[in-house]
Amino acid sequence: MDAGTDAEMDAVNGTNGTGSAAGPGPLPSGPVPGADAPAISLHAPAPTAPAGATGPAGAHLPGGPGRAATGPTVPGAPAPAGPARGQGPAGATGPAGAHGLLRGGAGPAPAGANRTLGRGIATGLWGRVEQQDFRSRVRGTLLGSALGDALGAPAAGLSLAALREAHGPDGLTGPAPALGRRGRVTAATQLTLFTVDGLIRAHVRRDTGAWHPPTDIHHAYLRWAATQHDWGPDERRKDNGWLGREEWLYARRVPHRACLTGFADDVLGTLDQPKNPAARDAAAASRSAPFGLLVGWEPALVLQLSVECAAQSHGHPTATLSAGAVAVIVHGLIRGESLDSAVQRTLGLLGARPGHQPVTDALQRATAAVTHGSPGPEAVEALSPGGDGPEDAAGALAVAVYCALVAEDVPQGLRLAVNHGGDSIAAGALCGALLGALHGETALPAAWLAELEGRAALLELADDFALEMTQGPSLHSPTASAPGWLVRYPRG
Repeated sequence: MDAGTDAEMDAVNGTNGTGSAAGPGPLPSGPVPGADAPAISLHAPAPTAPAGATGPAGAHLPGGPGRAATGPTVPGAPAPAGPARGQGPAGATGPAGAHGLLRGGAGPAPAGANRTLGRGIATGLWGRVEQQDFRSRVRGTLLGSALGDALGAPAAGLSLAALREAHGPDGLTGPAPALGRRGRVTAATQLTLFTVDGLIRAHVRRDTGAWHPPTDIHHAYLRWAATQHDWGPDERRKDNGWLGREEWLYARRVPHRACLTGFADDVLGTLDQPKNPAARDAAAASRSAPFGLLVGWEPALVLQLSVECAAQSHGHPTATLSAGAVAVIVHGLIRGESLDSAVQRTLGLLGARPGHQPVTDALQRATAAVTHGSPGPEAVEALSPGGDGPEDAAGALAVAVYCALVAEDVPQGLRLAVNHGGDSIAAGALCGALLGALHGETALPAAWLAELEGRAALLELADDFALEMTQGPSLHSPTASAPGWLVRYPRG
């Protein structure tokens, strides 16, 4: 199989064509299983941050002297095009840096862009304003996804006609009772929480010299699986952390069969040997928005990690690549791209992947539909999976992207995303994640948040993730750690 040109391999490996290092350490070469493009490994030894860097008081220089970076570098990725849409921060490029950030900026943000978060990305420094903006978007992504999940739950399994009959001519216009109460979330939100938990633990555990994020994510999903069959937290488990002790999570909330079977044993599904090879529903995509919050990683690495972790329960390319698409779009929004630009970048990355056509076609249908008449349920219905059936991940992705593109505000976008005959839970969750990443937590409807199940846990986890990404070295290192942090996120 063609491993790519010399230039391509230099870009992936971080060399300058002569074999000497052009970046912070080589990445293993070799193709992604089943792909024609060179692989970007998530399993490389972590590069080391430069010593002696200084910055303004209170700012975090990721890693500090001699600290290892958490994400391998993919040199040469272009800066996001154009100014940010809405509240989007400036998008600047640079090598992937320590603790999921960027170190050693690659130049200023594009002219005219909002520089709130872009300043931190471009310089590798995180001041107070940058940290607050990043935290708001992390909160927005997680809360928005949960709101869309809860809004879509009453519509699950209903046709558009049945929705109108049950809830009036406009269908669902706000939270309605489902699974026992208004604002109750499903397995989509449960798994999203455990995705974030796994990402934090991956960063914490690398102090031990281990660095394999898919394994840490898999362990997190196994902890979720325990919530689906145990009566409550097992105090004998040393690896539960605080999230595994949340009693409200110990409930089955319409999980997809592929998730239950995929995490029914300790075997790690991989791209070579995925779990449930025929599973193409949107459950893997619905839990994948948090990968996009790794703001310091290059988009190709975000795609690779999310696809690998999707294969742990879903093996069909439509499911894995839809999960990757969600992560890359969220990543673009967090870094300051407009939603249009983030989708276009995602299309470019997906094009090299075998089996991408259903997913790229879905994204293209979503962007084209924006210019075809006024937004409404009928337009959304036209984007629903159709011949692929209501359980197709690409259809839910198309609906979510379209609704986020045409939304005048978050409530309108979420209403559009759930009022159709397709997978309303997945489309609502995905649309909510996109709008939350784009606009931050303050754009979310307060009345809906007031009724949202698990809001306190979502906020707590979002803030912990932001702390880990921006101030990780002050929380833990190979030689000293804050005991409270390791209680929350054990290394084992």
